[in-house]
Amino acid sequence: MPQGETVLLGPGDDAALVGAPDGRVVISTDLLLEGRHFRRDWSSGYHIGRKAAAQNLADIVAMGADPTGLVVGLGVPADLEATWIDALADGFRDECALVGATVAGGDTVRSDLIVLGVTALGDLGGRAPVVRSGARPGDVVAVAGRLGPSAAGLALLLAGGPGASGAVAGAGGPGVAVGAGGPGGAVGGPEETADPFAWLVDAHRCPRPPYACGPGAARLGATAMLDVSDGLLQDLGHVCAASGVSIDLDPDAFTPSAPLSAAAAHLGADPLEWILTGGEDHALAATFPPEVRLPPEWLVVGRVGEGREVTVRGRPPGRAGWDHFKE
Repeated sequence: MPQGETVLLGPGDDAALVGAPDGRVVISTDLLLEGRHFRRDWSSGYHIGRKAAAQNLADIVAMGADPTGLVVGLGVPADLEATWIDALADGFRDECALVGATVAGGDTVRSDLIVLGVTALGDLGGRAPVVRSGARPGDVVAVAGRLGPSAAGLALLLAGGPGASGAVAGAGGPGVAVGAGGPGGAVGGPEETADPFAWLVDAHRCPRPPYACGPGAARLGATAMLDVSDGLLQDLGHVCAASGVSIDLDPDAFTPSAPLSAAAAHLGADPLEWILTGGEDHALAATFPPEVRLPPEWLVVGRVGEGREVTVRGRPPGRAGWDHFKE
């Protein structure tokens, strides 16, 4: 794999050497388990590589940092085709290329199921990290990136309906063009395909985090930030707990896109529920002082107040999102 500028020594030795120009290193790690986080009959090796990289890179930018590198632990069955691993590596390479990062090293082991352990590194460039505990009453709440398409795509896959079929063996797959999509539920954009259901399924297979918006939010003066991995309501609850504040969301701020609305009508679902509780889009949610002039990539969706809970138009929601140990 081509190595980024910050990787001083890549794969081949006992350890890699990655530069830390800031003098501090932002670190995040995630596990992906076959059957829990992905299925090979639903996603190609390429899609899984893209998704594994994206969810870790999104954690780095959610701190306001620039990603510098990944290290990957990989457990695979002995009979797994080498072409699948090649496609996985291609997915990692292409996702990392979006932010100038690279896979600097890793480890492999034999395993009954495919297991991916990914650790991401980042550099703050002299900025303070944007943590979850900085939100203050009076701040506005804003989101950047997509909300809802991944949950809708998963629902279509689970239902086995339109868009659930499609080649998973190839290196690419439909709709892998780069783009953050619109803010909130407005998921349109130039990369949207003619088949809205297939587009939503691909959004589940391969998320599109708004990478540039993370460091950009730090420069704008964001007081708190995180990536939306388990659902907007669930993840904003972490901001409330850490900051000792409440957050009230305005549901009218979210406009479901045509693909979300079509999938909801087909499945008898509420698109707003996907937007508010669906995870794995890896959008960014942040709080900003009210005087900050936000660029169009950010959509204001609520306000920070006194208290310690997330509400929707003043009322506590029902299901907030995904909890790994309760679902």
